[in-house]
Amino acid sequence: MIKTLGWSRISRYKLIEIIAQWEGRLTTNHLCNTFGISRSQASKEINRYLKEFAPNSLIYDNVLKGYKPTKQFKPKLTTGTADEYLHVLSRSEDITHTLSDLGLRFTNTEILHAPLRQIDPLILRPLIQAARENKRVELNYVSLSNPKEVDRIIAPHTLVCTPLRWHVRAYCEKHRDYRDFVLSRFRGIPEIEGDSVNSKEQDTKWNTKVQIILVADNRLSKDKQKIIQHDYGMKKGKLLLDTRASLVSYALQLFNIDPYKIDRKPEAQQIIVENMESIQPYLFNS
Repeated sequence: MIKTLGWSRISRYKLIEIIAQWEGRLTTNHLCNTFGISRSQASKEINRYLKEFAPNSLIYDNVLKGYKPTKQFKPKLTTGTADEYLHVLSRSEDITHTLSDLGLRFTNTEILHAPLRQIDPLILRPLIQAARENKRVELNYVSLSNPKEVDRIIAPHTLVCTPLRWHVRAYCEKHRDYRDFVLSRFRGIPEIEGDSVNSKEQDTKWNTKVQIILVADNRLSKDKQKIIQHDYGMKKGKLLLDTRASLVSYALQLFNIDPYKIDRKPEAQQIIVENMESIQPYLFNS
């Protein structure tokens, strides 16, 4: 049956599964906003999906004002991994990833992918709900500095995709500050504890805009610098990156820049941060 469906319908069915599984609440707005269709058409797509692929997998909840997965829910057209949901959120403009999702294959192409982090939907759903409704969440967390499970109460506000992993930005009641929590390091099932007085608007580093200025390593010859400038699309010899203060270190990771180390070979370093002094306060371990 799948082969007889067009790409647009398969894409809609996949979104239905992904949102239902990971957010625990599917509305017609999810389809309307993503595919530009009417509310009635979105409702027809959901009902058609239930009839053709997954009877009894979703049920309408009047309190949630949307469909929620039943105990019989099981992905039929998607893999059921958190990576799918997180990529939907990221709205990646990577054409390779987009075409891969459409089922296209090209010869003479090799793509390296970062390994998927193990994230349980039972963990992610409460975090998404808490972020959406500004709630407090109690859960267990492990880290390299403390590998034993530690009870935390956090107020999450945003999921963030970094080069190699996903984390949630949240207020931590233990440290009385906003911090990053790696999604794959949560343990147990989060319990929502009620409203939080700590919102995204109070996260100073999150709301502080920072500009990173990248330039070609000045140890390179002028001709080599021009090559690097062209590679990175620099204007007047500079690449300006606008980001949030809390994301500065992650932005540098995208360019494989270690702010605390300069490679002894300029050909290996290639690019450096011109305004290191101004971004220093926002770096990890600074």
